[in-house]
Amino acid sequence: MPNIKSAIKRVKTTRKRTLRNARLKSALRTAIRKFERALESTNQEETRQTLQRALVAIDKAVTKGILHKNAAARKKSRLTRRFNKQVG
Repeated sequence: MPNIKSAIKRVKTTRKRTLRNARLKSALRTAIRKFERALESTNQEETRQTLQRALVAIDKAVTKGILHKNAAARKKSRLTRRFNKQVG
């Protein structure tokens, strides 16, 4: 445990940010997993909605600094391609 006041604050801040990042990453992975499950179903409207939620989650991850914008674009592209292949 640090002795210097600023170092103590850094530890607290890091802990808080780590928890926030873990929560956001988990939500992102959950949204993607729900979309993948929806792909297996035959209901196209439900699949479209879960895709939309997954894309929003990916965009939020970028704004919060969880994902790099190019990685997010790649994920969005791949999910959309999988949806279009199933629908098309």
